Amino acid sequence: MLRIGIVGGTGYTGAELLRLLARHPQALLTVITSRSEAGLPVAGMFPHLRGQLDLCFTEPDPGTLAECDLVFFATPNGTAMRAVPDLLERGVRVIDLAADFRLKDPALWEQWYGMPHACPELLSEAVYGLPELNRAAVRDARLIANPGCYPTAVTLGLLPLVASGAVDPSWLIADAKSGVSGAGRKAETGLLMAEMGESFKAYAVKGHRHAPEITQNLAQFAGAQVGLTFVPHLVPMIRGIEATLYARLVDPAIDLDSLFADRYAGEPFIDLMPGGHPDTRSVRGANVCRISVSRQESMPGVVVVQSVIDNLVKGAAGQAVQNMNLMFGFDETTGLEALALLP
Repeated sequence: MLRIGIVGGTGYTGAELLRLLARHPQALLTVITSRSEAGLPVAGMFPHLRGQLDLCFTEPDPGTLAECDLVFFATPNGTAMRAVPDLLERGVRVIDLAADFRLKDPALWEQWYGMPHACPELLSEAVYGLPELNRAAVRDARLIANPGCYPTAVTLGLLPLVASGAVDPSWLIADAKSGVSGAGRKAETGLLMAEMGESFKAYAVKGHRHAPEITQNLAQFAGAQVGLTFVPHLVPMIRGIEATLYARLVDPAIDLDSLFADRYAGEPFIDLMPGGHPDTRSVRGANVCRISVSRQESMPGVVVVQSVIDNLVKGAAGQAVQNMNLMFGFDETTGLEALALLP
Protein backbone atom coordinates (compact mmCIF):
# COMPACT_ATOMS: atom_id res chain seq x y z
CA MET A 1 0.00 0.00 0.00
CA LEU A 2 1.21 3.47 -0.87
CA ARG A 3 1.42 5.92 2.01
CA ILE A 4 -0.23 9.08 0.69
CA GLY A 5 -0.13 12.65 1.93
CA ILE A 6 -2.24 15.55 0.69
CA VAL A 7 -1.15 19.12 1.33
CA GLY A 8 -4.11 21.48 1.15
CA GLY A 9 -7.07 19.13 1.38
CA THR A 10 -9.90 21.61 1.95
CA GLY A 11 -10.55 22.91 -1.58
CA TYR A 12 -12.60 21.31 -4.34
CA THR A 13 -9.56 19.61 -5.87
CA GLY A 14 -8.48 18.30 -2.46
CA ALA A 15 -11.99 17.00 -1.79
CA GLU A 16 -12.01 15.22 -5.14
CA LEU A 17 -8.63 13.65 -4.40
CA LEU A 18 -10.00 12.40 -1.09
CA ARG A 19 -13.07 10.93 -2.78
CA LEU A 20 -10.97 9.02 -5.30
CA LEU A 21 -8.16 7.92 -3.00
CA ALA A 22 -10.46 6.80 -0.18
CA ARG A 23 -11.60 3.91 -2.41
CA HIS A 24 -8.33 3.28 -4.24
CA PRO A 25 -7.20 -0.29 -3.46
CA GLN A 26 -3.49 0.62 -3.38
CA ALA A 27 -3.63 3.93 -1.51
CA LEU A 28 -3.46 4.52 2.24
CA LEU A 29 -4.19 8.12 3.16
CA THR A 30 -1.94 8.94 6.11
CA VAL A 31 -1.91 12.74 6.37
CA ILE A 32 -4.07 15.62 5.12
CA THR A 33 -2.90 19.11 5.95
CA SER A 34 -4.70 22.40 6.47
CA ARG A 35 -3.41 25.27 8.56
CA SER A 36 -6.87 26.76 9.03
CA GLU A 37 -8.71 23.50 9.81
CA ALA A 38 -6.10 21.60 11.84
CA GLY A 39 -7.81 19.25 14.30
CA LEU A 40 -11.10 19.08 12.39
CA PRO A 41 -12.14 15.59 11.25
CA VAL A 42 -12.07 15.42 7.46
CA ALA A 43 -15.57 13.94 7.46
CA GLY A 44 -16.71 16.94 9.48
CA MET A 45 -15.94 19.20 6.53
CA PHE A 46 -16.84 16.67 3.85
CA PRO A 47 -19.76 14.57 5.10
CA HIS A 48 -19.81 12.49 1.91
CA LEU A 49 -16.65 10.85 3.32
CA ARG A 50 -18.29 9.72 6.57
CA GLY A 51 -17.42 6.09 7.21
CA GLN A 52 -14.75 6.18 4.50
CA LEU A 53 -11.96 8.23 6.05
CA ASP A 54 -10.97 8.43 9.72
CA LEU A 55 -8.46 11.28 9.62
CA CYS A 56 -8.24 14.82 10.93
CA PHE A 57 -6.66 17.78 9.18
CA THR A 58 -3.23 18.59 10.60
CA GLU A 59 -0.71 21.41 10.37
CA PRO A 60 1.84 20.81 7.57
CA ASP A 61 4.84 19.02 9.05
CA PRO A 62 7.85 18.20 6.84
CA GLY A 63 8.79 15.20 8.97
CA THR A 64 5.36 13.61 8.69
CA LEU A 65 5.15 14.26 4.96
CA ALA A 66 8.62 12.76 4.51
CA GLU A 67 7.25 9.42 5.76
CA CYS A 68 4.91 9.24 2.73
CA ASP A 69 5.68 7.50 -0.55
CA LEU A 70 3.81 10.18 -2.48
CA VAL A 71 2.58 13.66 -1.62
CA PHE A 72 -0.08 15.51 -3.58
CA PHE A 73 -0.12 19.32 -3.40
CA ALA A 74 -3.64 20.71 -3.83
CA THR A 75 -2.54 24.20 -2.85
CA PRO A 76 -2.59 27.71 -4.32
CA ASN A 77 0.02 28.54 -6.95
CA GLY A 78 3.39 29.27 -5.39
CA THR A 79 3.06 26.95 -2.39
CA ALA A 80 4.43 23.62 -3.61
CA MET A 81 7.64 25.03 -5.05
CA ARG A 82 8.79 26.02 -1.55
CA ALA A 83 8.35 22.54 -0.06
CA VAL A 84 9.05 20.18 -2.95
CA PRO A 85 12.88 20.30 -2.99
CA ASP A 86 13.08 19.02 0.59
CA LEU A 87 10.58 16.21 -0.06
CA LEU A 88 12.43 15.07 -3.17
CA GLU A 89 15.68 15.08 -1.24
CA ARG A 90 14.05 12.77 1.31
CA GLY A 91 12.98 10.33 -1.40
CA VAL A 92 9.30 11.32 -1.57
CA ARG A 93 7.66 11.54 -4.98
CA VAL A 94 5.39 14.52 -5.63
CA ILE A 95 2.40 15.41 -7.79
CA ASP A 96 1.61 19.13 -7.81
CA LEU A 97 -1.91 20.01 -8.93
CA ALA A 98 -1.14 23.74 -9.06
CA ALA A 99 0.90 25.48 -11.75
CA ASP A 100 4.28 25.66 -10.01
CA PHE A 101 6.08 23.25 -12.34
CA ARG A 102 4.03 23.41 -15.55
CA LEU A 103 5.95 26.13 -17.38
CA LYS A 104 9.56 25.33 -18.24
CA ASP A 105 10.70 28.95 -18.51
CA PRO A 106 11.03 30.61 -15.07
CA ALA A 107 10.75 34.06 -16.62
CA LEU A 108 7.43 33.06 -18.21
CA TRP A 109 6.28 31.69 -14.86
CA GLU A 110 7.08 35.02 -13.15
CA GLN A 111 5.35 36.97 -15.91
CA TRP A 112 2.06 35.06 -15.56
CA TYR A 113 2.04 34.22 -11.85
CA GLY A 114 3.57 37.39 -10.44
CA MET A 115 6.35 35.89 -8.33
CA PRO A 116 9.87 34.55 -8.88
CA HIS A 117 10.16 30.79 -8.98
CA ALA A 118 11.58 29.32 -5.76
CA CYS A 119 13.29 26.31 -7.36
CA PRO A 120 13.84 26.92 -11.08
CA GLU A 121 16.42 24.14 -11.15
CA LEU A 122 13.57 21.60 -10.90
CA LEU A 123 11.57 22.91 -13.87
CA SER A 124 13.52 20.87 -16.40
CA GLU A 125 13.08 17.69 -14.35
CA ALA A 126 9.36 18.05 -13.66
CA VAL A 127 7.28 15.90 -16.02
CA TYR A 128 4.12 17.43 -17.42
CA GLY A 129 1.52 14.91 -16.32
CA LEU A 130 -0.72 14.53 -19.33
CA PRO A 131 -0.39 10.77 -19.89
CA GLU A 132 -1.58 10.96 -23.46
CA LEU A 133 1.52 13.07 -24.17
CA ASN A 134 4.13 11.86 -21.71
CA ARG A 135 3.13 8.41 -20.44
CA ALA A 136 6.64 6.90 -20.50
CA ALA A 137 8.19 9.89 -18.72
CA VAL A 138 5.45 9.90 -16.07
CA ARG A 139 6.31 6.33 -15.09
CA ASP A 140 9.87 7.30 -14.13
CA ALA A 141 9.18 10.73 -12.68
CA ARG A 142 9.94 11.97 -9.18
CA LEU A 143 7.97 15.18 -9.75
CA ILE A 144 4.78 15.57 -11.78
CA ALA A 145 3.28 18.87 -12.88
CA ASN A 146 -0.38 17.98 -13.10
CA PRO A 147 -1.93 19.90 -16.05
CA GLY A 148 -4.44 22.68 -15.77
CA CYS A 149 -8.08 21.95 -16.57
CA TYR A 150 -8.38 24.16 -19.66
CA PRO A 151 -5.01 22.93 -21.03
CA THR A 152 -6.17 19.32 -20.66
CA ALA A 153 -9.33 19.83 -22.70
CA VAL A 154 -7.70 22.06 -25.32
CA THR A 155 -4.48 20.09 -25.73
CA LEU A 156 -6.24 16.75 -26.12
CA GLY A 157 -8.63 18.27 -28.66
CA LEU A 158 -5.92 19.83 -30.84
CA LEU A 159 -3.07 17.35 -30.40
CA PRO A 160 -3.89 14.92 -33.25
CA LEU A 161 -4.24 17.83 -35.68
CA VAL A 162 -1.04 19.60 -34.68
CA ALA A 163 1.09 16.47 -34.25
CA SER A 164 0.17 15.17 -37.71
CA GLY A 165 0.74 18.50 -39.46
CA ALA A 166 -2.87 18.46 -40.62
CA VAL A 167 -3.48 22.10 -39.63
CA ASP A 168 -1.76 25.45 -39.75
CA PRO A 169 -0.27 25.78 -36.22
CA SER A 170 -0.17 29.57 -36.48
CA TRP A 171 -3.99 29.79 -36.53
CA LEU A 172 -5.60 27.95 -33.62
CA ILE A 173 -8.66 29.12 -31.69
CA ALA A 174 -9.88 27.76 -28.35
CA ASP A 175 -13.30 28.96 -27.18
CA ALA A 176 -13.61 27.32 -23.74
CA LYS A 177 -16.27 27.36 -21.01
CA SER A 178 -15.97 26.24 -17.40
CA GLY A 179 -18.18 25.69 -14.41
CA VAL A 180 -17.57 27.78 -11.29
CA SER A 181 -15.71 25.07 -9.36
CA GLY A 182 -12.75 25.86 -11.61
CA ALA A 183 -12.33 29.11 -9.68
CA GLY A 184 -11.77 27.23 -6.43
CA ARG A 185 -13.59 26.99 -3.11
CA LYS A 186 -13.71 30.60 -2.00
CA ALA A 187 -16.13 33.38 -1.19
CA GLU A 188 -15.96 35.94 -3.97
CA THR A 189 -18.63 38.31 -5.20
CA GLY A 190 -18.34 37.31 -8.86
CA LEU A 191 -18.96 33.65 -7.94
CA LEU A 192 -22.14 34.21 -5.92
CA MET A 193 -25.26 32.55 -7.30
CA ALA A 194 -27.02 35.91 -7.59
CA GLU A 195 -24.09 37.26 -9.63
CA MET A 196 -23.41 34.42 -12.05
CA GLY A 197 -26.69 32.50 -12.15
CA GLU A 198 -28.63 32.85 -15.42
CA SER A 199 -25.61 34.59 -16.91
CA PHE A 200 -22.69 33.78 -19.19
CA LYS A 201 -19.52 35.76 -19.77
CA ALA A 202 -15.99 35.66 -21.11
CA TYR A 203 -13.12 36.60 -18.83
CA ALA A 204 -9.35 37.13 -19.06
CA VAL A 205 -9.89 38.03 -22.72
CA LYS A 206 -6.59 39.93 -22.89
CA GLY A 207 -4.70 36.86 -21.76
CA HIS A 208 -5.18 33.86 -19.47
CA ARG A 209 -2.33 32.13 -17.64
CA HIS A 210 -3.31 28.78 -19.16
CA ALA A 211 -2.53 30.06 -22.67
CA PRO A 212 1.28 29.68 -22.39
CA GLU A 213 0.77 26.22 -20.91
CA ILE A 214 -1.34 25.14 -23.90
CA THR A 215 1.10 26.72 -26.34
CA GLN A 216 4.03 24.95 -24.66
CA ASN A 217 2.23 21.61 -25.03
CA LEU A 218 1.37 22.02 -28.69
CA ALA A 219 4.78 23.44 -29.61
CA GLN A 220 6.32 20.04 -28.74
CA PHE A 221 4.61 18.60 -31.80
CA ALA A 222 4.03 21.51 -34.16
CA GLY A 223 7.49 21.86 -35.69
CA ALA A 224 6.71 25.56 -36.08
CA GLN A 225 5.56 28.56 -34.08
CA VAL A 226 2.14 28.06 -32.49
CA GLY A 227 -0.37 30.88 -32.70
CA LEU A 228 -3.25 30.38 -30.24
CA THR A 229 -6.26 32.57 -29.47
CA PHE A 230 -7.66 31.30 -26.17
CA VAL A 231 -10.72 32.83 -24.52
CA PRO A 232 -12.26 31.26 -21.39
CA HIS A 233 -15.86 31.72 -20.29
CA LEU A 234 -17.72 31.21 -17.02
CA VAL A 235 -21.05 29.37 -17.21
CA PRO A 236 -23.58 28.88 -14.39
CA MET A 237 -22.86 25.24 -13.60
CA ILE A 238 -20.72 23.58 -10.95
CA ARG A 239 -18.54 21.16 -12.90
CA GLY A 240 -17.36 20.74 -16.45
CA ILE A 241 -15.36 22.26 -19.28
CA GLU A 242 -16.42 22.43 -22.90
CA ALA A 243 -13.81 23.59 -25.41
CA THR A 244 -14.85 24.34 -28.98
CA LEU A 245 -11.64 24.43 -31.01
CA TYR A 246 -11.00 25.73 -34.53
CA ALA A 247 -8.07 25.21 -36.91
CA ARG A 248 -7.36 25.61 -40.63
CA LEU A 249 -6.70 22.35 -42.46
CA VAL A 250 -3.66 22.07 -44.68
CA ASP A 251 -5.46 19.37 -46.72
CA PRO A 252 -9.28 19.63 -46.59
CA ALA A 253 -9.55 16.05 -47.93
CA ILE A 254 -8.03 14.49 -44.81
CA ASP A 255 -10.05 11.82 -42.96
CA LEU A 256 -10.41 13.50 -39.57
CA ASP A 257 -12.14 10.61 -37.80
CA SER A 258 -9.35 8.22 -38.78
CA LEU A 259 -6.72 10.73 -37.72
CA PHE A 260 -8.16 10.98 -34.21
CA ALA A 261 -8.86 7.25 -33.97
CA ASP A 262 -5.26 6.41 -34.85
CA ARG A 263 -3.81 8.94 -32.39
CA TYR A 264 -5.97 7.83 -29.46
CA ALA A 265 -6.16 4.10 -30.13
CA GLY A 266 -5.95 2.27 -26.82
CA GLU A 267 -6.23 5.38 -24.66
CA PRO A 268 -8.41 4.37 -21.69
CA PHE A 269 -9.71 7.85 -20.91
CA ILE A 270 -10.32 9.25 -24.40
CA ASP A 271 -13.75 8.66 -25.90
CA LEU A 272 -14.26 9.70 -29.51
CA MET A 273 -17.77 10.54 -30.74
CA PRO A 274 -17.68 10.72 -34.55
CA GLY A 275 -20.42 13.10 -35.67
CA GLY A 276 -21.58 13.62 -32.08
CA HIS A 277 -21.96 16.59 -29.77
CA PRO A 278 -20.34 15.75 -26.41
CA ASP A 279 -21.81 17.55 -23.42
CA THR A 280 -20.33 18.21 -20.01
CA ARG A 281 -22.89 16.19 -18.09
CA SER A 282 -21.75 13.05 -19.95
CA VAL A 283 -18.36 13.25 -18.17
CA ARG A 284 -19.44 14.61 -14.77
CA GLY A 285 -17.57 12.67 -12.10
CA ALA A 286 -15.60 10.59 -14.61
CA ASN A 287 -11.95 10.71 -15.66
CA VAL A 288 -12.83 10.96 -19.35
CA CYS A 289 -12.16 13.40 -22.16
CA ARG A 290 -14.90 13.03 -24.76
CA ILE A 291 -14.08 14.44 -28.21
CA SER A 292 -15.90 14.98 -31.48
CA VAL A 293 -14.39 16.37 -34.68
CA SER A 294 -16.26 17.79 -37.66
CA ARG A 295 -16.39 20.54 -40.27
CA GLN A 296 -19.08 22.70 -41.83
CA GLU A 297 -20.05 22.37 -45.50
CA SER A 298 -19.68 26.10 -46.03
CA MET A 299 -16.12 26.08 -44.63
CA PRO A 300 -14.57 22.68 -45.44
CA GLY A 301 -11.09 24.01 -44.78
CA VAL A 302 -11.84 24.68 -41.10
CA VAL A 303 -11.97 21.83 -38.60
CA VAL A 304 -14.14 22.12 -35.48
CA VAL A 305 -13.28 19.99 -32.43
CA GLN A 306 -15.50 19.67 -29.37
CA SER A 307 -13.73 18.50 -26.22
CA VAL A 308 -15.38 18.01 -22.81
CA ILE A 309 -14.01 17.03 -19.39
CA ASP A 310 -14.96 17.28 -15.74
CA ASN A 311 -12.57 20.00 -14.59
CA LEU A 312 -12.21 18.41 -11.13
CA VAL A 313 -11.54 14.87 -12.41
CA LYS A 314 -9.73 14.57 -15.76
CA GLY A 315 -8.92 18.27 -15.34
CA ALA A 316 -7.38 17.83 -11.88
CA ALA A 317 -7.72 15.07 -9.25
CA GLY A 318 -8.58 12.15 -11.55
CA GLN A 319 -5.65 12.93 -13.79
CA ALA A 320 -3.42 13.14 -10.71
CA VAL A 321 -4.52 9.64 -9.66
CA GLN A 322 -3.97 8.44 -13.23
CA ASN A 323 -0.41 9.77 -12.95
CA MET A 324 0.03 8.10 -9.56
CA ASN A 325 -1.01 4.76 -11.06
CA LEU A 326 1.60 5.11 -13.79
CA MET A 327 4.33 6.20 -11.39
CA PHE A 328 3.91 3.18 -9.15
CA GLY A 329 3.21 0.51 -11.75
CA PHE A 330 -0.52 0.04 -11.13
CA ASP A 331 -3.04 -0.44 -13.92
CA GLU A 332 -3.66 3.07 -15.23
CA THR A 333 -7.40 2.84 -14.63
CA THR A 334 -7.22 1.67 -11.01
CA GLY A 335 -9.59 3.68 -8.83
CA LEU A 336 -10.88 5.58 -11.86
CA GLU A 337 -13.47 3.19 -13.22
CA ALA A 338 -16.49 5.22 -12.05
CA LEU A 339 -19.02 6.14 -14.72
CA ALA A 340 -20.28 9.67 -15.15
CA LEU A 341 -23.23 10.82 -13.07
CA LEU A 342 -26.52 11.30 -14.91
CA PRO A 343 -28.62 13.40 -14.60
